[in-house]
Amino acid sequence: MTDARYAVFGHPISHSLSPRIHAAFAQQFGQVVDYRAIDAAPAAFDAAVRAFFADSGHGANVTLPHKAAALALADEASEAARRARSANVLTRLDDGRLAAHNTDGDGLVRDLTARHEVDLRGHDALLLGAGGAARGVAWVLLDAGVRSLTIVNRTPAAADALADAIGEPGRVRTRYWDDLATIGSFDLILNATSAGVLGQALALPTALVGSRALCYDLSYGEAAFGFLAWARSSGALFAFDGLGMLVETAADAFALWHGQRPDTDAVYAALRG
Repeated sequence: MTDARYAVFGHPISHSLSPRIHAAFAQQFGQVVDYRAIDAAPAAFDAAVRAFFADSGHGANVTLPHKAAALALADEASEAARRARSANVLTRLDDGRLAAHNTDGDGLVRDLTARHEVDLRGHDALLLGAGGAARGVAWVLLDAGVRSLTIVNRTPAAADALADAIGEPGRVRTRYWDDLATIGSFDLILNATSAGVLGQALALPTALVGSRALCYDLSYGEAAFGFLAWARSSGALFAFDGLGMLVETAADAFALWHGQRPDTDAVYAALRG
């Protein structure tokens, strides 16, 4: 038993599996963790996080819509967090300062390549969204060998800003949302929008789905149902939600905080079952 506290911050957050995941990880090492879900509206996020860390908080996961705000309040940041301009993990250092990390990209790629045995090299990918989730995975997808990355966002300026930040015009391009019906097909389509979490429908043309396409929603559970249903009805060869990504990013956070990396496959199987 430890006095240190852990949490996940989001809005909404009642659906989160993170407390269950971290409890399962701790059990692997004969530990018990105090990990809870904290709902904080955007205006209250900064104060809620500072109060948490002032009251024995040691580590926090951060999800929609707070990832950019999490980076802003941190005192130092990992290269991945700086690159993405967002953070999904905050850790209290020994001197009381906060360190920000972004493990989204590593978690996604590990889920795809290790769990689902997908070779990302040579894929032409379509990334839907340009917010914190998209920024967290874009660079790592390219590092993993994706041949091209097309970014489409309802606000074109955000997509352009992400492409400019990546700085690889030969591999990265942007398109308008209204162009989706005419930009061709892709063999890797990733939904990084917040539509599913917010209960909004995505109207996507079936022509986007290539003959052997893999479609992946970075959300999980009910939030991913609509996108995955579209993918399957459009003929996608594979359609996955982000549960595996969630488990992998949680394991990265657990290792940062506790110095031990848990077995993710057992926890993933239990949650999927």
